[in-house]
Parts: sequence; structure tokens; C-alpha cells
Amino acid sequence: MDPQEIKYWVGFSSIQGVGKTRIALLEQEFGSLSRAWAAPLDGLRQAIGDRKTVDAIVKRRSAIDLDAAMERLARNDVKALTWHDPDYPELLRETSDLPSVLFVRGKLLPEDTASVAVVGTRRASAYGREAARHLVMGLARSGVTVVSGLARGIDTVAHRTALEAGGRTIAVMACGLDMVYPSENAGLAKEILNSGALVSEYPPGIKPDPSYFPRRNRIMAGMSLGVLVVEAPEDSGANVTARMAMEENREVFAVPGSIFTPGSKGTHRWIQDGAKLVTMADDILRELNLAVLGQQIEMKVAPQASATEQLLLKQLTQEPTHIDVIGRMSGLPIAEVSGALAMMELKGLVRQTGGMHFVLA
Repeated sequence: MDPQEIKYWVGFSSIQGVGKTRIALLEQEFGSLSRAWAAPLDGLRQAIGDRKTVDAIVKRRSAIDLDAAMERLARNDVKALTWHDPDYPELLRETSDLPSVLFVRGKLLPEDTASVAVVGTRRASAYGREAARHLVMGLARSGVTVVSGLARGIDTVAHRTALEAGGRTIAVMACGLDMVYPSENAGLAKEILNSGALVSEYPPGIKPDPSYFPRRNRIMAGMSLGVLVVEAPEDSGANVTARMAMEENREVFAVPGSIFTPGSKGTHRWIQDGAKLVTMADDILRELNLAVLGQQIEMKVAPQASATEQLLLKQLTQEPTHIDVIGRMSGLPIAEVSGALAMMELKGLVRQTGGMHFVLA
């Protein structure tokens, strides 16, 4: 699209009440948003019909410096994509409430179509964090792009794990891309730019607001083939994302937890309502017809394990096991077990969770 035309899309997107439907009406009536921006009051009323929205356009457009807005995008290395742009996410383009403009830092790639949104509580338990890590590691190593919201808790684990696995991850923000919320994830956001993208429907300068987060969640669901709910109490925003995914006919996956834990009530409710219970990444890959992709990548990157390492791998699961127990079960001297586990950590085969307890990586 002509760069001179894009600025009018940016202008209209910053006016409250002008969303997908009204943008489409303006395009249909005037042929372009540049002509719509200069249209007289009567013409706008004929195109839109809603007097309140028309009054908002007339009032706001005279106060918006479009050239300054574009300069701010360039200064913050932010690209504005309209739904006509070939780089606009294809899955998001199919949704009923797509953003008219998507602001992007970093790179969106065609392979990001194979994506799964990972959501959950900000107050994640040790179990929730470990479950998220276990599942995301498998997804990322299988070539799946991990989408999340850069929030505390499960979101942070999802992004970090995808990066550790050498995969791609996309953070959907509820503010302008010239800032990071929460601020403690600024370093993580910078890492994501090297292996994915930050996206938002809000231009630079817009601070986070509670009303923006549910809107943000629809983009997470819309960009993804499915949504994985790892750990969520009944009032969690993660449930909003899952509901929006179901409304768009996307798959919803849920991780079971203890029936006594409030943090699992939301996930259990989704399972009761038809979400697919998952315990490993393969459950998701098979459901989304991505299993072949995962197998191809696994064959390319699987590290070679020695006979000793293969023996130790048989003793391990995703439940933390103490080194002494591993030694007893394998029948190997503890010194040999310790040395082998250290090497296996370097290879990415196992991971220490603390106190000399190990899990499969």
C-alpha cells in the first residue's frame, strides 16, 4: 500500500469508535481512506450513518498530525500493517473483529501461521510454570510459533521457553509499542525482537488500560490455530482468550490440575465445556495436524545420547526426581550419574529444577 495512504489508516484507527466495520464503510463510499479523511460532514454521515461516530471523526481529525504520527512510528521502528498488506497475519485476517491496523516491531513470517497462543494466570504456581515450560518447549522445538501477552506468570514462561528452545514467539501488547508493560519484561521484549515480533493495535504513545486487555486477547486468539490454557482461576483473563478462540472456531486446549487448587478451576471448566485435555505437546500437534512438522524438525536437531545417557533418560519423567533415586534406579555409581547428568544438561536432554532434582527437557 502507498505509504501516503497508510497514514490515513493510522489516523482513523486512533479515533474511538472507528473499527473494522466503519473503516470498510468509508473505503466502500470514498474508494480510499485519504478521500474519507477529507470528506465533508454530509459525506461522512452518508457513509457511516452514526452521528456520534461522525462527530468524533470531524472533531479528532483536525487535531491529529498524521505526518507526526508516521514519524513517531519510524522513530520507534514500528510498522503499520492494514488488512490489505500481505504481511498482515492471515489467520487474524479471517476473524470477525480484526484490527484495521496492526502495529508491528520485529518480523512476522509466513511460518507464523503455525502458531499456538499460550495463556494463563499471572500468579502461576510451580506446577503451572513447569507445565507451561514442558508444553511450550515441545511446541517451539516442533516449529510452532508461540503467541502470548508478555504478562507476568504463564505468559512470561511461555515467551522465555520458546526463546530457550530456539523457536519463534510473538507478544501481543495492550499498549503502544514504544513501551513495555509490565516494565520488568523490557529485557524479554528486546529478546523477542530477535526471534519474533511485538504487535499491538495501539499506536506508540498509548499507555495500557484495563479495558485494552480483553481487546488484546482477541488478537492473540485470532492469530493462532488454537489456544492453550495452562493454569487459570475462574476469573482469569486467560478464560477470555479461550472464549474468543471458541467463538472464532479455533481449538482450545487445557492442562488439568489438582481439583483442590483454585488456579485450576478455569482450566477444568474448559475441559468440561469441550476443550481438549493435554499433557504433552504431541497432543496439540496431532490435533492441529502439525505432528509431521514436529517430527521433521526433531530428526534434524535431536542430540545424540550415549548408552549411559539413554539409560538415565529411561528413569526420568516430567516429575522432578532426585539424583540419588536416579542412581538407585539405574544401578550406576552416583559419580557416574552426576557426570552424565551434567553433560545431559549441556545437551538439553535434562533440566535441573533445584535441590539436585532432574526432569526430562
